[in-house]
Amino acid sequence: MAAGSAVPVPASHLDVARDAEAATRAANAAMAAKLPFGDTRDFEAARRGLIAPVPDGIVRTDTGTVLWNLGEYAFINGELAPATVNPSLWRMARLNLANGLFKVAERVYQLRGFDIANMTVLEGDSGVILIDPLTTAEVSRAALAHYYAHRPNKPVVAVIYTHSHIDHYGGVRGVIDEADVKAGKVAVIAPAGFMDAISGENVLAGLPMMRRAQFQFGSLLPRGARGQVDAGLGKGIARGTSGLIAPTRSIERPIETHTIDGIEIVFQLAPETEAPAEMHMFYPGLGVLNMAENACPLLHNFIPLRGSVARDPRIWAKYIGDAIALYVPRTEVMIGQHHWPTWGREAIADYLAAQRDLYKHIHDQTLRHMNKGWRPAEIAEAIDLPPGLAERWSVRGYYGTVSHNVKAVYQRYLSWYDGNPCNLHPLPPGPAARKLVEYMGGAAAVIARAKADFAKGEFRWVAQVMKEVVYAEPDNIEARALCADALEQMGYQAESATWRNAFLYGAQELRHGVFRMPARINLSADTLAGLATDVFFDMLAIRLDPAKSAGQAMVVNWHFTDRDEKLALTLAHSTLSHRLGAWSDRAAASVTTTRATLDSLILGKLQVPEALMSGALKIDGDPSRLAALFGMLDQPSTLMFDILTPGEGRL
Repeated sequence: MAAGSAVPVPASHLDVARDAEAATRAANAAMAAKLPFGDTRDFEAARRGLIAPVPDGIVRTDTGTVLWNLGEYAFINGELAPATVNPSLWRMARLNLANGLFKVAERVYQLRGFDIANMTVLEGDSGVILIDPLTTAEVSRAALAHYYAHRPNKPVVAVIYTHSHIDHYGGVRGVIDEADVKAGKVAVIAPAGFMDAISGENVLAGLPMMRRAQFQFGSLLPRGARGQVDAGLGKGIARGTSGLIAPTRSIERPIETHTIDGIEIVFQLAPETEAPAEMHMFYPGLGVLNMAENACPLLHNFIPLRGSVARDPRIWAKYIGDAIALYVPRTEVMIGQHHWPTWGREAIADYLAAQRDLYKHIHDQTLRHMNKGWRPAEIAEAIDLPPGLAERWSVRGYYGTVSHNVKAVYQRYLSWYDGNPCNLHPLPPGPAARKLVEYMGGAAAVIARAKADFAKGEFRWVAQVMKEVVYAEPDNIEARALCADALEQMGYQAESATWRNAFLYGAQELRHGVFRMPARINLSADTLAGLATDVFFDMLAIRLDPAKSAGQAMVVNWHFTDRDEKLALTLAHSTLSHRLGAWSDRAAASVTTTRATLDSLILGKLQVPEALMSGALKIDGDPSRLAALFGMLDQPSTLMFDILTPGEGRL
């Protein structure tokens, strides 16, 4: 049987997940004893201003397909957490069920619980300004319809993207028409670097991020007390159709003030914080401060489990501190694009100071230990939040954790390498696991010892050592089952929703195998169209197969008439490079087309012969060289590559 393929597992492990072990029950009881569960102020804030909940808790397509269903979480119906859920996480899971249309302040409304993010509505003089139109068009359309069912039906005059993550812009086509944007009827506003940030995260490394996001959000887990209960920032990510309409206005200066439909908005750029391109907003006439996603009531990620470039918690803390100084003295309500608001100037100042100190403390203490020669895992084990922060609900690790954020700080400053030369050139995971298991006396001996440790509640170690046995022998059913059991208990104990989801989904894949899906292009037409041509050719370059291009060399000129762009693409040394604005007299072929045509070819909506016949694609020179070049590119890869096992074609 091929490594990483679905493996049959005994029925006792297929039917249902295991219950909480004694060690898990004890760990969760200890958590319940140390935190102030009697403080219910967040529940009051999460309900405040509710006008009407999400209708039936469901969003459907026109044909009845369910895209969003809060009813899946009906099991979260009491204060007492089941033994299989960390009680602190259970509390957040209850809070994140608050949903509907809420009035925050005069002219400020929020639509929560239609997706993982909030859509904020500012009521202007003649229309409405929408902030962050959710992930997909279907849920943003439903959210706006819910707003209109209870408020005047004024046109959308502007959309503001607070930052470059898809849950804050992907649903834009559900609330505005691009024709109105082009006609100047609707402004689309975003922070500087927005389009470049989308290209970096969603395009060049988009596919592995999507696969890893399945673990982070638990999207393929069953909902329930032994499955997915929450995602930290909200219940989960809505299904549907994501798109993009490019900004018509970019906020470029550190602080800019604009009046939009009668509402004065002060924009504060906060780049390289929670997103590469992000900004806060202050509405002076309304007394409302919008912190985007930089001050959620939890510990955020310095690198999310899905992956990203390491974020900078030092500058993150600085921008929060700047917002405190600049805006809090005039603020009555603070909102974010996730969760619920905070009311009252003193409460807001206290809340934001804790957020500032949270990020700065983890940064500073990691550097302190780094400067003493500590390694990432050692620092992660040693650092915790200090008194005054640790007991505050608003800084608990429901999304990020102190542990993996410490490792992100280390990576940002010192890279992946811990300085020990023994770790500089190790064997790949598969060969290393086979040697290790052999040295330990074989799989049967390792499993026997691991079972004894499992009985003692040493789940972290059992998962760590069973990973080696599974990599050495991917078809070893007993090893897979024991590794799954250990991950499951770790998930039950996790306060972080993302850790819980990752552990439980790992257990699910070990028991049931990887759910196979056909290979496809994981890019929307909107995202592709929004790419700068420079980035587009970077995307092509990462698909070049060196085995197919070995010994080949050529130059191909490109002229995109719709963008008035020229580019020389060079193949040499099994590497594609390009220069925008260049044109070679020695090109093997020169292509004249439009970016729209090339986008359609990449998406498979148009074939080369058809494009040539219609005149949409013109080639001057040797067309066989262009065909050969495209033949050297990888075909779209399957999203569902192996993670828990070595995987086919790997060492």
